[in-house]
Amino acid sequence: MADEATRRVVSEIPVLKTNAGPRDRELWVQRLKEEYQSLIRYVENNKNADNDWFRLESNKEGTRWFGKCWYIHDLLKYEFDIEFDIPITYPTTAPEIAVPELDGKTAKMYRGGKICLTDHFKPLWARNVPKFGLAHLMALGLGPWLAVEIPDLIQKGVIQHKEKGNP
Repeated sequence: MADEATRRVVSEIPVLKTNAGPRDRELWVQRLKEEYQSLIRYVENNKNADNDWFRLESNKEGTRWFGKCWYIHDLLKYEFDIEFDIPITYPTTAPEIAVPELDGKTAKMYRGGKICLTDHFKPLWARNVPKFGLAHLMALGLGPWLAVEIPDLIQKGVIQHKEKGNP
């Protein structure tokens, strides 16, 4: 995994028990309940640690997720839309998070603005099926990606704070 702080944060996220995806009807409903409970706990923990950095919501079926994430750099808040679909083979396959407005702005991204999680996150996810869920995806996938990529994109002038006139 990563450093001690990351281990502590992840250890406080409830693990999931139900091994079910969108095709599993009743079991998927149970899995979604666990996903929401885990996400709620993670967001509460983040707020208590003054580290609130995303909002997520889903469609009624829990198969399409969308929201906002933000990154604070030099006391400026950079906010981005995020979206992802739950794969049919979930939870065996992790969702692919997209940050559409950053599409094409970094090499660590696939077409459509999907962030690259292949090397570090996906093997970790695979070892933790079905215990990992969407809160883990955010904590160990999107969070570290933002922490590396956003400061680099700012420093290179690829993205600017909206108040400074984002191109």
